[in-house]
Amino acid sequence: MQFILFIFIYPIIWLISILPFRLLYLFSDCVCFLVYNIIGYRKKVVRQNIAMALPHLSEKERFIIEKKFYHHLCDMFLEMIKTMSITRKEMEKRYVFTNLDVYLDLEKKGKSIALLCAHYASYEWTVSMNYYITFEGYGIYKKINNRYFDKLVKDIRSKFKATLITTRETIPIIEKNSKTNHLGVYGFASDQSPQASKTFHWGPFMGIETPVHTGAEMIAKRFDLNVLFLRTKKVKRGYYEATFELMADNPKEVPNYEISDDFLRRVEKQILEAPEFYLWTHKRWKHKKK
Repeated sequence: MQFILFIFIYPIIWLISILPFRLLYLFSDCVCFLVYNIIGYRKKVVRQNIAMALPHLSEKERFIIEKKFYHHLCDMFLEMIKTMSITRKEMEKRYVFTNLDVYLDLEKKGKSIALLCAHYASYEWTVSMNYYITFEGYGIYKKINNRYFDKLVKDIRSKFKATLITTRETIPIIEKNSKTNHLGVYGFASDQSPQASKTFHWGPFMGIETPVHTGAEMIAKRFDLNVLFLRTKKVKRGYYEATFELMADNPKEVPNYEISDDFLRRVEKQILEAPEFYLWTHKRWKHKKK
């Protein structure tokens, strides 16, 4: 059944991927109308999240953010598909690293790196940094149930020399690399809600007491990884800028949970600057502290 679903959907995905960007975004507008106005995909969740996170805005202002978000969501989904056929030249033009020297200087220190980022703007195109780096780039992801689509995602990422590892594989692989002195940069998208049973720390996120993902910080401390934050800005439709920010070059000396809290402050700053580019479809504030 998985294979049948794959061979039915794959040709559609491939056809979308070869569309010129102008047609891709025209198609995205049509998809957005369907997703937002007809299906109403997670509209209630999005509306609740925006209301909780941005209570200082009027209902009209939040509604404008909501509509802009759905346009961005559809753009981002189709951009992810476009990754299948995009050329390196086109990617370098559309996803620009503003201060690559900050990252490259950190590589010279001879320690592996934890790269923290948010589900903001184009987190999918972050893999293009592998064009420029020496370390092996690892993207930590949740495995797709359909093994054919899971392989497709891995194949797309391998085009950018990125190695995808599941959350379960993360610590064993980092541990193995640490023992063999194999240097890597590990991408953590740590802004979504952790499982309540695995929550060790709570903190304010957008003014709401929230369970915090601390895995990236604990791994950085355990294996002495330098810690970077990747701030992404959407310049205009289909064009992004990414900026590296040093968070810790000796994480073991940083008090527990300080790195995780600092990460959330940086994510908050991005959201407040342009909230329509944050991924509002997840139930980020579903857990309440007892």
